[in-house]
Amino acid sequence: MPALLESSSEFIVKASGIRKRHVLDKAGILDPGIMCPRLPERPDSALSIMAEICVAASRQALSAAELKPAEIDGVIVGCGNLQRPYPAMAIEVQGALGIEGYGLDMNVGCSSATYAIQVACGLIAGGARAILICNPEILTAHVSFRDRDSHFIFGDACTAIVVERSGPVRAPNSWDIVSCKLKSQFSNNIRNNFGFLNRTAPEGMGRRDKLFMQNGRKVFKEVVPLVAHFVQQHLAENGLSPASLKRMWLHQANSNMNALIAHKVLGRAATPAEAPSVLGEYANTASAGAVIAFNQYSADLAPGDVGLLCAFGAGYSAGSVILRKLN
Repeated sequence: MPALLESSSEFIVKASGIRKRHVLDKAGILDPGIMCPRLPERPDSALSIMAEICVAASRQALSAAELKPAEIDGVIVGCGNLQRPYPAMAIEVQGALGIEGYGLDMNVGCSSATYAIQVACGLIAGGARAILICNPEILTAHVSFRDRDSHFIFGDACTAIVVERSGPVRAPNSWDIVSCKLKSQFSNNIRNNFGFLNRTAPEGMGRRDKLFMQNGRKVFKEVVPLVAHFVQQHLAENGLSPASLKRMWLHQANSNMNALIAHKVLGRAATPAEAPSVLGEYANTASAGAVIAFNQYSADLAPGDVGLLCAFGAGYSAGSVILRKLN
């Protein structure tokens, strides 16, 4: 077998835009004998680690929205990989925060946050006052750090947002959800075959496909035109032109991919202010990435400005949310 080309930090930055990342456990990842985060199992009586980071992010989101747990009617936890199938993580988060009502989990890979926003809008249309959305992404636990094609891609993060019924605007940096649009198209080019049925086929338990796998070149080639057309279509359906967008908060997977999608949507190269990137600081955090970009690069826009939150990934799946700033 021919020797692999030498890798370097410079190559990673050029190929992806990633300079560093935040992880829950650095020691296990950097140990050559482990090369995996080590997160001790907790007793059932203790708050699970995924619920713990959801609760921390949720408290920040509730504070920013100037809402109390009693004003939230439901919790949605959406992410690329859930810690367990049941009880739902959302119900555990709901209990830890003291929220009455209901909770549900959902998984649409990196598009989970945008899909959850659409679900939250539907729940509010059905009578809910406010829905809390959490996106806990412990991605370093589902990647092989021995795979040179993907070991550098992911970081760990958790985001939370509140979607509430229209009414008097209280909290600063509030946005109106103009429209949501979802799309999915089956592809095997991003896949993770880990699941409860693995134990029924023990001969495959150690196979590489039980962790994150992707055909990066095909993903790039196929996802860029799919998402660019999807966004253009969504804007047109709402009587908006690409030129009306003040900002695009795109899924933070690869800086080159985002630059090309933005170019195709706008018909020209986007400036860093028009399509900001947080990859250099956080790496790919799946469904949390676009929300982090929104959180860091939205307060400076003026009331009436229109922006677009768009995430895409395994499935293929894509979710687009058109937003108009209220204050």
